[in-house]
Amino acid sequence: MDLGLDDLTVTIDGRDLVDRLSLSVSSGEIVGLVGPNGSGKSTALRCVYRALKPSAGIVRIGGDDIWRLPLRDSAQRVAALTQEGGADFDFTVEEVVALGRTPYKRGNDPLTDSERELCARAMNQMDVLDLAHRGIMDLSGGEKQRVLIARALVQEPSILILDEPTNHLDLRHQIQLLGHLRRCGLTVVIVLHDLNLAAATCNRIGVLSKGHLVASGAPREVLTRELIAEVFGVSVFIVSHPITGNPQILFTLTGDDMQPPVASNP
Repeated sequence: MDLGLDDLTVTIDGRDLVDRLSLSVSSGEIVGLVGPNGSGKSTALRCVYRALKPSAGIVRIGGDDIWRLPLRDSAQRVAALTQEGGADFDFTVEEVVALGRTPYKRGNDPLTDSERELCARAMNQMDVLDLAHRGIMDLSGGEKQRVLIARALVQEPSILILDEPTNHLDLRHQIQLLGHLRRCGLTVVIVLHDLNLAAATCNRIGVLSKGHLVASGAPREVLTRELIAEVFGVSVFIVSHPITGNPQILFTLTGDDMQPPVASNP
């Protein structure tokens, strides 16, 4: 299912947090949003999963204005992992994951056998199946994050919204998650602060700055030394990944401008 943001604007207290943002995401495509803190990435996503109504503009999913759909309908189409996602009650892991089926249930309808299999499969994919009977409040930050991602997958959405999903995850689980996104066939919009992970994962990247979309395109077109310096205020050097050809961003911690390495004579 495709997703479209048409002139999306969010104004709060007289300040435009998102200003006329237009972005299209084709069915099955992974689009990353990157940019400095406060650039409007999370605000834009909140409009997609209906946590915040835009001041102007339209969010379309499958051609429909999401704000005109019944909540149950939109929840069956769009699942989200938010920065604020968490569990305030000490449910077990399997109970939290099962909450992903809420848009399909009425009252206290029990899970069907196929839904239980779906939950087990999602927990296995996120490497939390062995935690099924543990209380979620007892888990580490990374374990909780993987449980919440499993809950979103159990929702069986057509569109998956992920706001900094790699937070708290160790390297293996970051790679595992992002690899799953590449294979799952869902339409995905993901906020990532790690530009190298964004380059490796996303078909296209949108760069936001002060609420504006300043660049959009394939990673190698967007993640240039000049753009990173302009938007992030950081001097970097960019090389190509030896296998994929994706851009890889290198930096130092000195704050000095980087220059290409000089090859020494053999």
